[in-house]
Amino acid sequence: MRFETLAVHAAADIDRETGAVAPPLHLSTTFEHPADSTQITGYLYQRYANPTQDRLEEALAALDGGAAALAFATGMAAGAALLQNLPQGGEVLMADDTYFAFRKLAERFFPRWGLTWRLVDMSDPVAVAAAIGPETVCIWAETPSNPRLKVTSVAALSALARPRAIKLVVDATFATPALLNPIALGADVVLHSTTKYLGGHSDAMGGALIFGERSAWSDAILETRKLQGATASPFASWLILRGIRTLAPRVSWQSKSAQALAEFLVAHPRVCAVHYPGLAEHPGHGIAQREMRQFGGMLSVEIVGGREAALNVANALSLFINATSLGGYESLVEHRESVEGRGSPTPANLLRLSVGLEHCEDLIADWQQALACAG
Repeated sequence: MRFETLAVHAAADIDRETGAVAPPLHLSTTFEHPADSTQITGYLYQRYANPTQDRLEEALAALDGGAAALAFATGMAAGAALLQNLPQGGEVLMADDTYFAFRKLAERFFPRWGLTWRLVDMSDPVAVAAAIGPETVCIWAETPSNPRLKVTSVAALSALARPRAIKLVVDATFATPALLNPIALGADVVLHSTTKYLGGHSDAMGGALIFGERSAWSDAILETRKLQGATASPFASWLILRGIRTLAPRVSWQSKSAQALAEFLVAHPRVCAVHYPGLAEHPGHGIAQREMRQFGGMLSVEIVGGREAALNVANALSLFINATSLGGYESLVEHRESVEGRGSPTPANLLRLSVGLEHCEDLIADWQQALACAG
């Protein structure tokens, strides 16, 4: 079954009680059960599991070709639960362009969890191979990366990780399962911030882990979710499941628009760099061609003139909204260095763009006038 069809039909069983085509939303926090709680065969309490979340997890596993999925309240909660279940004394290799909040989490919490970490250029398999040591238990990749759109070969990392029994975790939030399926390329786990493209409407927050196989490790992460209360809310699960139904056409349209915008910006004299894997000159273009179906709706640009020039351009845009997050129907722009704050490794002249569903010619015109105004 092709992805577009799968996204529409995964976990889309007709409701048995009513015949409803749209799935029911179960908001109940508690469920009737036998007086002897050891005899429970269904649901007990929303934090443990709930029917709407279960349906979402079934769909997520199907989209990424996984054996199991776990939905969480946020992408950060999903990643944290996984990391807490790595063996103490282990080392995590993280991409040098890993999402800033995960780097902060590693800095603050890894000492408490008995983990160490190092940043490595995941786009260079030779550098990753050289970085692997006897204590390495996890390779944490992100492709394309946030915010510089670096592309990593999942297949190359798998070839390094699997023979050494190292867990390979891939944050594929930017790519989505519409464009990239890391499990098919050898990853053990895929991470998504479902707040982004999977939800697609900037109105639901969530995260997910999709596992290549069900194991004692995935069961331990499930138990962590239950005990720490990081379960996805039923309403958010319902909204994200609804977003999945239109994921394929949304991401395809956004990818085409991002490509057109990148090609316009790379030729503009007030732009000194465009980071987009769809450009032939992008260092990861070849990998993206082999492992992704399209190049995605995210790009970042560096503006001539430094930090103030970049802020002036961001303020001059009208269709692109200055806002955090990405992957919604609306186009967003964000000055990442100021959002990330002290210690940010992001260039001060960089703007991250999330291309929405507007017509690409209108988006190009918006950038044309903003660059002219700010100049």
